[in-house]
Order: sequence, then C-alpha cells, then structure tokens
Amino acid sequence: MELIKRQVQTQWSGKPVVDQFLIDSDYNVPDNRKDIRKIMLSEGELKPEEIKRADKYIKVQGKLLFRILYVTDEADEKIAELSGQIPFEEMVYSEEEKGEWVPRSSRTDVTVTMIHSRKLNIRTMAELVLVPEERENREITEDVEGIADSMKKKESRKILTVQNVIRDTYRIKEELKLPKGKDNIASLLWTDIKPQRLDTKLVQDGLIASGELLVFCFYETPDETLNWIEETVSYEGRIPCPGADETMFHQIYTKFTDETAEPRLDEDGEMRAIGMEVTLEVRAAVYEEREQEFLRDMYSLTQDITMDTKKEEYEQVVMQNHLKCSIHETLSLPELKDNIFQICHTGGTMEIVRTEAEEKGIRVEGILHICFLYVKPDDSIPFDTWQGMVPFSCLLECPEIGPHIRCFVDGYPEQITVSLLGGGKAEVKASAAFRAFVRKPEEVNLIVNAEAVPKSMEDIEGRPGIVGYIVKEGEDLFDLAKRYGTTEESIREVNGLKDEELKAGERILIFRENMSIL
Repeated sequence: MELIKRQVQTQWSGKPVVDQFLIDSDYNVPDNRKDIRKIMLSEGELKPEEIKRADKYIKVQGKLLFRILYVTDEADEKIAELSGQIPFEEMVYSEEEKGEWVPRSSRTDVTVTMIHSRKLNIRTMAELVLVPEERENREITEDVEGIADSMKKKESRKILTVQNVIRDTYRIKEELKLPKGKDNIASLLWTDIKPQRLDTKLVQDGLIASGELLVFCFYETPDETLNWIEETVSYEGRIPCPGADETMFHQIYTKFTDETAEPRLDEDGEMRAIGMEVTLEVRAAVYEEREQEFLRDMYSLTQDITMDTKKEEYEQVVMQNHLKCSIHETLSLPELKDNIFQICHTGGTMEIVRTEAEEKGIRVEGILHICFLYVKPDDSIPFDTWQGMVPFSCLLECPEIGPHIRCFVDGYPEQITVSLLGGGKAEVKASAAFRAFVRKPEEVNLIVNAEAVPKSMEDIEGRPGIVGYIVKEGEDLFDLAKRYGTTEESIREVNGLKDEELKAGERILIFRENMSIL
C-alpha cells in the first residue's frame, strides 16, 4: 500500500514584535554647513541593515537617517538643510526561534536641540515592528494505491498556497518642470517626496506598481528670494515576479526611501527643471488559491486498514482589496491666530494603531501625523512649520467576517489639505487609502500514514447480514457502507436510491456484501 502525496508550499508568519527604543546622540555640524540659529523642521527614517538571531534576542543593526531644515546664524538670515546619519544597534527579546525576522514597519519622532551653533543633540524615539516569516513545505495525501477492494472518500477544498516570495526594488526616475510665473532655481533648500497613491497588481511573471508622488521643493531663486513648487508626479513600473499571473493574490509591504532631487537645465538652458529619484522597496508573497483534493477516509472489504491522521490548518482568501475612507477634523491653533498668512505645503504620514474584526467589517484605528509649512509676517524669514496629529477610526467593509479571520492592513494618506478657517482654527481633510488582504483558517484532517492486514473470517462472519437502519443527521453512504462491510453502490441498489445524499430519518436496508440472499 502506498499513499500518494502532493507537495504544497505555504507562508508562515509569526506574531509581530514591537520594539520602542531611544537614539540619543550629539552631532557636530560639518565644516561645509553654515552655523545654525534656529531649527525649523526635523525628520528621520530608520534603515535596518542587518537582522539576525542571537540566543533569545534579535540583533538589529542599522542607521538613523535624519534631515533638518534650519535658519542660518548670520547677518543675512537664510534657510538651509542639514542631513546625516547615526548608527544604532538594538537587542529585541523574543522566544520565537522559527523563521527569518524581517522589518514590517518603522516610525521615528525626531527632536533636535541646539547645544550651540555648531553642535546639536538629536534625540529620536524610534519604533520598529519585526515579524518572523518562513516558507513551509507541506504534504497532502491525495490518493492510495496497492489495496484490493479499496473504497475511498475524497474531499475537495480551496486552499491558499504560496507561489513565490520576492524582495526587490524599483527606482522611480522622473522630472518636473517649473510652471510659468515661477522664478528660476538657484539652489534647492528642502525637498519632501511622499506617496500620494500606490496601486499594485499581478501580471504574467511580474508585479506592476503605479501611483503618484507628491513632490514639494523649497528653493532659493537667483536673486536670493525664497520660493516653492508643489506638483504631483505619476509613475509606473514593473518588478519581475516569476510564476505570477493575474488570477493570483499578493500580500505586499512597500517602503519609499532614498529620495533625491537636483535642479536641472530645461530645453532652453534655464534652471527650471527638477530631476527626482525615489527607491520603492517591495517585499511580497504571491499566493494561488486552488481546489485541492484530499483523501479523507478509506476502507477495504477484505483488509483491515489502520490510519494515522493529524489536523492541519490551511487558509482561504476572504478578500483582497484597495479601500478608502475620509478623515475630517477641525483643529484649534490659537498660537497661529495672528501669525499665519498662507499654507505652502502640507505633508503627513499615517500610523495604524489597531485593527479588529467587527460585525460589519474591519475596524482600523490610527493617527494621522501632519506637518505644514506656512508663510508668516516676518521680513527676514517669512516661513515656519507646524506639526501635530489627528486620530482617526475607519470601518473597512468585508464580505465575510468572524472572530478567526486574519487580516493584513496597511495604509497611507492621500490628498491631505489644511484650510484656514479664521479665529485660530484650521480644517484638516484627508483620504486614507488601505490595502487589505483578509484570510480565514481552513482545518483539514490529513491521513499521514496507513497500514493494512487481511481480515479474519471470524470478523467477517460475525457481522450482521441484514440491517434495518434509520439515517441520522450528518451520516452519508460512505460511512454506513464502511461500518457494515458493504459498498455505497450496493446500498443505493437495494434501496433504489438515486441521490448521493441521505436524509435524516430515512429508513433503509443494508446487506452485507456478497451474501447469497441478495
């Protein structure tokens, strides 16, 4: 006797670990940068470079990349940018020994304090979410061979199998030009590039990523005045993904990093173009949902079969979708009541704090972190920044919901606007875009081993020859045929049954197979 088995691959993800830690370091201003009088804006990004297991800890090494927008300390005050990096090493406790640890998300809250004009203290509260992942090879018993007079019960289920796991980058290279009415560029002072929209879809052997970037550039003109430009830049690119096609599903993690921008000459030889490059980092698991046949049970009229079984858990897809919800909030800003003329640029990031299944869908709660640059009544430096946060709660509709669903949700803000209402109040409007991949567990009872020995004559002759039986709820022809040593075909023939399914309360006769009374 031989069990016929099929190899399938699944993707295992363990429980995420959230680590919050402090990076506190002094930083000397490089010689090629001007002295600092005032810090206007600071931001940072964690860049893990090496993650490895060390006993019951996860050792994370990397760099904090930071940028600072500041006012120079000179008679003719100007705005300048300073960027740098600070190494970090963090030991994260976890008893999970399975899988490879990968970063899922990170956040930073950077506070820069001046020690003096050539030295800064950079204090960063950092949060890093790590998750263990592993690609698993599993066996499914589909059939059996080598058993005489064998009767088999099979069952077909939809299960989710992993087809490929990719880690790749796509370099976005675009150019924008100054609109008419804007002065030429002498130097770029500050560039903010944020994703405005990101759509992903699988195609044959590839993944298409398309969307928009909101690009804001703060620059100095040739006559040393300050100006800015804000434009939306579209992009589309293809990332290789062998074996993928349009019918498959994907769970994807994305991150935009390594943003650079530089002024360029346009076709007329004037400095009126900006070349920008951004790296889109992608980590994706590609899944295929297919009908898989399982060998659920078996028996023989001439042999006793003993089987070893175990319960295995697979997954089915509930939903993969791009969803949106609106965020609307009125802020009270008394400190800016008489100190703001115009908002030049609004940017932000979104932090998802909690996701939970409810009766009508998936509840997503989080924080929208906002920063805007505005014009103020100051002849020397007529610009300043404001930073704050807006909590939000959204319900994402889901066609099938339950306590056991597993949902992956990530998101980013789209179209953030801040409008001045007067009286020290401002209105915040934003569209939150979410990618949701929802699955549910599917438990299967697998046959992992089986043995067969010939039946004894005493056992065969000891069974009743004729049984009058009243069908109970949930019983089927296979179970009754196995119990009383006959076949499904024999029960149907004796009772004149045409349907495969039996009805509870139905009265039938069951004859032991090969009895001469038949």
